[in-house]
Amino acid sequence: MTHQPELSALAAADPQIAGLVEDEAKRQHDKIRLIASENYVSQAVLEATGTVLTNKYSEGYAGKRYYEGQQLIDQVETLAIERAKAVFGVDHANVQPYSGSPANLAVYLAFAQPGDTVLGMALPDGGHLTHGWSVSATGKWFTPVRYGVRKETGRVDLDQVRELALKHRPKLIFAGGTAIPRTIDFPAFAEIAREVDAVLVADIAHIAGLVAGGAHPSPVGHAQVITTTTHKTLRGPRGAMILSDADHAKAVDKAVFPGLQGGPHNHTTAAIAVALGEAQKPEFSAYAHRIVANARALAEALVERGYDLVSGGTDNHLLLIDLTNKNVPGKPAAQALDRAGIELNYNTVPFDPRKPFDPSGIRLGTSAITTRGLEPEHQVKVAEWIDRTITAAAGEEQSALDTIAAEIREFLAPFPIPGYSA
Repeated sequence: MTHQPELSALAAADPQIAGLVEDEAKRQHDKIRLIASENYVSQAVLEATGTVLTNKYSEGYAGKRYYEGQQLIDQVETLAIERAKAVFGVDHANVQPYSGSPANLAVYLAFAQPGDTVLGMALPDGGHLTHGWSVSATGKWFTPVRYGVRKETGRVDLDQVRELALKHRPKLIFAGGTAIPRTIDFPAFAEIAREVDAVLVADIAHIAGLVAGGAHPSPVGHAQVITTTTHKTLRGPRGAMILSDADHAKAVDKAVFPGLQGGPHNHTTAAIAVALGEAQKPEFSAYAHRIVANARALAEALVERGYDLVSGGTDNHLLLIDLTNKNVPGKPAAQALDRAGIELNYNTVPFDPRKPFDPSGIRLGTSAITTRGLEPEHQVKVAEWIDRTITAAAGEEQSALDTIAAEIREFLAPFPIPGYSA
């Protein structure tokens, strides 16, 4: 059982790191990974991230670099850009942001001034730190106004969004977030943004793969600017992109470089290109729809077991569960699930009375298990293991967790993962 590709040179040079990588590969193989922001990349994406492209420094953009020797790097980046434009149907793509947070920060730099008002979803209701939350630079350098969800439905309160927009006249409006289990109404956000002359930014980091595969409506044509990571449902490397219409392209590029970053990570750019090439294939669309089918099946199985899902279910890859009625907070539940072979994260839920580091909920997603080959019919068993684990955690029955972990290892044996030969 080894990491693929094999780590022979690494093992010879640094056996301690090689051993940790091997152990992590086994851990990823042996657990049901339900962290909504994670996935398994293909062998091709893995190989692209480990190439000699990591040796090359490439400040600037294709055809306009500050270092020589860019003849091939320019082709790599151009391929990534053209594939991004084709997959998402946009005028412009910048594939250089190092991750999602810098991508969002570049949008602020491009279209706002320090102190300007920005409207984003409140973090406890499902938003993201970089949408103006107080501990983020975006909440310190700009004037944040926050919208939330309706208590009775758990869905975005668009009436509140419009009311706040009309009152505060923000320069930027963010649609999207990190724990939103329902379809985002991009046309409604666009109508509000037009009414107050704001730039609408669609942060589709979580749902980019679903958008690419036609399993979630696209923000293209509604949002002038779109930010996304390239991992999660898109199943690429740890990177990011900013997509835009033609009118906003120049400001985006200037904000990324030289505004925020130096040389792009060329090995990551290559891996993004590979992932986008995979996303152009018909089987990727089928994969995106299976993600949603698996999430809905898991949601139904958990509801049948008495779990309280925020908004009552899901339209995408993500489930947000309030564990208040199960008499166990999110953090000990997540820790027990990890020991039992189920990996997810504790998470605040809307109107959560508990603190963020010890919240009432858990968040889970189905991207990784779908990559691995699990189908909707398997979700009843997954829900059973989740329920048994949380029941054991509530009763402090630690021995039951090891039993469940053994069952899960046996169950997962026929479902291989890229990057590990079992």
